This record gives sequence, C-alpha cells and structure tokens, in this order.
Amino acid sequence: MPSLPRPTIELTADEARRIALRAQGFLGAPDRRAGVRGLLRRLGAVQLDTISVLARSHELIPYARLGAIGRKAVDSAYWTRSSDGRSSAGPHAFEYWSHAACVLPIEEWPHFAFRRRTYRSRPHWSHTLPDGAYDQVIKQLRAEGPLTATDLGGAKKTSEWWDWSGTKVAVERALMYGEVVCVERRGWKRVYDLAERAVPEALLHDELDDTECLRRLVSLAGRSLGVGTRADIADYHRLKGEQVDSVIADSGLVPVTVEGWGKPAWADPEALRTPPRGRHRTTLLSPFDSLIWERARTERIFGFTHRLEAYVPKQKRVYGYFAMPVLSGGRLVGRVDPAREGRTLVARQVTLDGAKAVPSVALALLEAASWVDCTNVRVERVDAPELREPLVRELARALG
Repeated sequence: MPSLPRPTIELTADEARRIALRAQGFLGAPDRRAGVRGLLRRLGAVQLDTISVLARSHELIPYARLGAIGRKAVDSAYWTRSSDGRSSAGPHAFEYWSHAACVLPIEEWPHFAFRRRTYRSRPHWSHTLPDGAYDQVIKQLRAEGPLTATDLGGAKKTSEWWDWSGTKVAVERALMYGEVVCVERRGWKRVYDLAERAVPEALLHDELDDTECLRRLVSLAGRSLGVGTRADIADYHRLKGEQVDSVIADSGLVPVTVEGWGKPAWADPEALRTPPRGRHRTTLLSPFDSLIWERARTERIFGFTHRLEAYVPKQKRVYGYFAMPVLSGGRLVGRVDPAREGRTLVARQVTLDGAKAVPSVALALLEAASWVDCTNVRVERVDAPELREPLVRELARALG
C-alpha cells in the first residue's frame, strides 16, 4: 500500500453516522426535483434482487428516501429513454455487476471497462458456451432487439443457474463482456439490446485504463458512503482491497480518523465542509439497501446486527424471512418481517428496541402500508410480548 498522509481530521462516531446518513439521502430534505434519477446518481448503485415482499428492492430504495413515489414511476425513471427526439437517445441507467447485480447511472458505463476486460480475459467459466450460440444471439438482437431471454429462445428452465440453455449462457456472457446491455426489466426478465444501439455514443468506449476506472469508482464509493474504511469503500462496488490501495491517494477522498472505528477511514471532502443537519426519515429499509448492505459497517455505525434470513432454513431464522430494519431519528430502532394479505400489511414478526421505538415502528408500518395500497395493518408476533399491545394501540390510533 502506498504511503498516505496522516489524518488531520477527527470525527466522533456520531458525526460519522450523520455524515453517512446524509450521504445516503436519509438526513435533510429529499431532492424531489431530481427524483429517482438524481437519487441513483447520488447512490451510484441500486441493488436488484428477485425477492418481492412489499415490493422489489430497487423500488424500496427510492421509497425509503423519497416517500410514497409510485412504483411504476420508479421503473420509468430507471429505464425510460431520453425524450430528446434523437433516435440515438439512450436509457438513463444500465444493469451490471457492481456490489451485486445493480442499476447503475448510464454515465458510469466507461468506468466499468476494467470489469468488462476482466470478464473477457477469464480462462474458465461455469457454463459451456455451445458453438455458434454467441454469434447467433448477437445476430438476432441486431435484427430484432431489444429481446428477453425467452424471446431469444433461451429462458431458464428452473431457478437454478446450471439449467440455463446455451442461448441464455451466450446472452449473459455478452452482457458481461459489454457487447450486450440490459436496458430494462420486464416483470423480472432482463431485456437485452446491443450496447452499440443502447449506450449513448459518447459513452460507448473502453478507453479508460484500469487505474482511471478504479479511481473513479473509489471516489464515487467514498461520496456515496460519506465516510468509510478501506473495506467499506472496496465493498461498495466489490473491488479488491489492493485495487482501492492503488488509487486511494489520488481519489480526492480525505483521510480521517473516526472514534471507535479502529481502522483508517476516508471521507468525501464535500461531506466535511458542512455539518450534517436536517430532518431524519422514518422508514422501513430493504435488507439490500446500500445504507446497511455491508454487515460489519452496519454494526460499526449503528450497533445493529443485520442479516438477511431469506436463505436461512425457516427453523433457524431469528428475525424472519425478509426482516426490514426500521430507521428513525438516524438510528436503527427495530425490524419488521412483513407480508401482504389482500389489502392488509401483515407484520409477521416485529423486534423493537424498547418501548420508545413503538411510535416510530408504527409510523413506518403505516406509511409502507399506504404506499403498497394496503388499508390495514395486522401485527402478529412481537419479540417482546409486552410491547405488542402498545404497538397495536398506536396503529389503531393513527388509522382512526
């Protein structure tokens, strides 16, 4: 790791927490004029996932920050092409491998060139690519695209990776190489098109070397986090620690120390210029939200252990299938495992950080219910049984 200047700025744990909240869009007035597209640029990446309980994660993330924005409006903001009258107008976003499968701002296409090059040079793949399948996919997309895998004749047979057809393997390989781009999700199916047709001409290149790509992504991660350790910054776009080390000195991020963190940290200089103040959001968070998607960081900042249990055997779950942390007052004050039954939002399992959390959890449940067009909230299990009745009363009072 190259020699770095010693930190001259010391942050308290509370200052770091508030900086992180503001960077992630949870502290201060939401920028409703910029909307979902502005939020996507602010976060740099919005994670996708197949699980849908109240809504899919890429819908929950703008909801948590902007409030009850229409779900159709969210998808439209990600995928609708520019309305400038040009036939070459492209989408505002693309899907690619970042923290995981993520929606990314279209202007960051050039900065993922390092990853496309890595995929192209991989000597081994998990799936065999049948002879001629790749060329056939490109030919069909050029003639007919945009198309789903089903349109191409290669939809998945099951939910398992190894049952992909040769056509599906080919189109996913082309996606990773950057010859094909996902231009929208239709239901939960990727819609593929040729990158040469979908990505704006000025962005459609792999000219940036690895160093420039990494410097940009490290800088973006630092801005989106507000303040973070080396591991935090690397995790944001799933970089290697040594990749962060190679560019951190030239990223524009400022070395800082944070009370109680025990490891070097870096902050966005813009985040340090003004104290983080403003109104806090009270909301349910997707388990895939970038505020909390890194478990060690969530524990360090909030003293809160967060784990998605959807893939844990039912009998071993502690908090529930899709337990959603509750953010209020800049703290994580509990969690709710939700479900929907008709127009009732069901809180199957609720965990509260004491009686003081009851009003906040009730507010978060009611707002979420309204957003997904539910008119009632039913509470089933509360981990502290003595708090169930206060929570039910608070919900009934608010519902009138």
